Amino acid sequence: MSEPQQPILEARGLAKRYGQVVALDGVDFELYPDEIVAVIGDNGAGKSTLIKALSGALQPDEGEIRLDGKRVRFRTPGDARSAGIETVYQDLAVAPSLDIASNIFLGREARRRGPLGLALRMLAKRSMRRDAARHLQELKIGVQSMGQPVENLSGGQRQGVAVARAAKWAERVAIMDEPTAALGVKETRQVIDLILRVRERGLPVILISHDMPHVFELADRIQIMRLGKRVAVVTPQTHTMPEAVAIMTGATRGELEQALIKEGPPAELPEEDA
Repeated sequence: MSEPQQPILEARGLAKRYGQVVALDGVDFELYPDEIVAVIGDNGAGKSTLIKALSGALQPDEGEIRLDGKRVRFRTPGDARSAGIETVYQDLAVAPSLDIASNIFLGREARRRGPLGLALRMLAKRSMRRDAARHLQELKIGVQSMGQPVENLSGGQRQGVAVARAAKWAERVAIMDEPTAALGVKETRQVIDLILRVRERGLPVILISHDMPHVFELADRIQIMRLGKRVAVVTPQTHTMPEAVAIMTGATRGELEQALIKEGPPAELPEEDA
């Protein structure tokens, strides 16, 4: 009998309060290897606060976070990035006036070898452009030139650059916060396919989205939040979109919600169903 799979990233009993407002109320979370976990909930459900805690943007008042089974404490987003967790925020956080390669290496610029890099701190622009081009090609992101400013790209291409940057530097986990917001149908499809390719390369993904069809297409498991609590973890195989929305909005009984909570990695489908 095989041993239970260990989560790559997990949280236990996370709590965060802002005065009398309880943003997180004892929330648990698990992300296993090679999976996409979606976090959904209405406005004020606590999903954004949970993601900020996991990415180091805020520190919870209570609870613990574990990475590869070891307890970690992220005091800043830089701490989370150093641990191999990259986040693509809804506002993209790209530098529009810089070119694509510079955005891929933003904050991690490579310097030229020898005195030009050490003393004059000159950047290895050619090397960075070659590396960025190879990385985008692997992810099947089409752009004309690594030297073109990001502000000249379409919305979907900009999102692709942001996702590509996260995929390049994330060693353990990638977090996607509303990655298809404000995109057209064609560009949304491109970003969805890109997220799937990121997962196929072995990088587990946490997805925050209001778009239920996309959630059910992408996610292996879906964590449902309401009023600062985790009320259920479901899968696209066990629940329909209307059922997930009903749980999210509180249209079902609490006893049913508690029965729906499933901890652990998704079960493998039999071969005839795969």
